[in-house]
Amino acid sequence: MDSIAWMAWTLPTAIFFVLLASTLGVMTWLAAAYPEAERIGVLSIPTTRGDRLFISLVLAAVIHLVWIGVVGTGPIATLPIGEGFEITSLWLATLISLVSAVVIFRTV
Repeated sequence: MDSIAWMAWTLPTAIFFVLLASTLGVMTWLAAAYPEAERIGVLSIPTTRGDRLFISLVLAAVIHLVWIGVVGTGPIATLPIGEGFEITSLWLATLISLVSAVVIFRTV
């Protein structure tokens, strides 16, 4: 474990990687179970589910980096759980990212 001690392995980091792996697993299953056809959306280029997922993930990274640079990561609320569980403003960036992913999957 000392070889990865330099990484910030926190609960949110673990949740992120588990959700990312789950998303890739579901997308693989969908590709096998329901073969996809390319479709042309608002970008006027043919895209598949995987293309739209990639665009969504890149946009989510950009949204979070811009959010951290402009707004920061300050707490917006504290829940009375244990010693107090802080909810940071990054959850708003995550919500924006999820909404943008839905829009991308519907229109691109």
